[in-house]
Amino acid sequence: MAALIEIERLTKRFAGFTAVDDVSFTVERGEVLGFLGPNGAGKSTTMRMLAGFMPPTAGTARICGADVVDQPVAAKRHLGFLPEGAPTYPEMTVAGFLAFTGRIRGFRGGELTDRVAHAMGLTQLEGVRLQPIETLSKGFKRRVGLAQALLHDPPVLVLDEPTDGLDPNQKHEVRELIRRMAPEKAIVISTHILEEVGAVCTRAIIIARGKVVVDAPPSVLEERGRSLDDVFRSLTQPEAA
Repeated sequence: MAALIEIERLTKRFAGFTAVDDVSFTVERGEVLGFLGPNGAGKSTTMRMLAGFMPPTAGTARICGADVVDQPVAAKRHLGFLPEGAPTYPEMTVAGFLAFTGRIRGFRGGELTDRVAHAMGLTQLEGVRLQPIETLSKGFKRRVGLAQALLHDPPVLVLDEPTDGLDPNQKHEVRELIRRMAPEKAIVISTHILEEVGAVCTRAIIIARGKVVVDAPPSVLEERGRSLDDVFRSLTQPEAA
């Protein structure tokens, strides 16, 4: 069975600085991949290229077989993307923003109403459905961003810091939601919260200085005597002179 996410020699350079350097990996249906690394490692840049928000300098990525460079509309139909900061239209209400997102996705009438209601139910937004997004807490804004990513029930989810700003109970609820969805989807989670990897991920990739340095199940790393905390800490140490 073909992987739902295929990243092939993906590279991004900015004015002589290489942010992502020849990165390749695949993600199968049923996998939840934790994508980790120190600040500036290239995590968000990789995810933006995968989501079609940023063109690569070299290489490519495919979502359900659709190339993000050559077939961007087809690729995005299969993708739910929660970007860093979860940008929205702050003056819109929660329900209004999700309906707007649904119309862009091509939904109308009863199907649109049902999908908005379902997305709000999954992310527990019913209580704030008529509030302007700008009045919400950071955690609720994050949940609005997650709801728009889930609205069209995509087979691929790319989530940048999905539990950022959530309280402990909300984090638990989002992690449970990811676990429930995981068997039918390929999910990539970028996070700096190492406990999240152990809680929901079946596999961990650690990137440093734009390159993949670890690709293994969290349990394998622990069996080798190196926890994710140890690996992450070693990557944040400055290079020896």
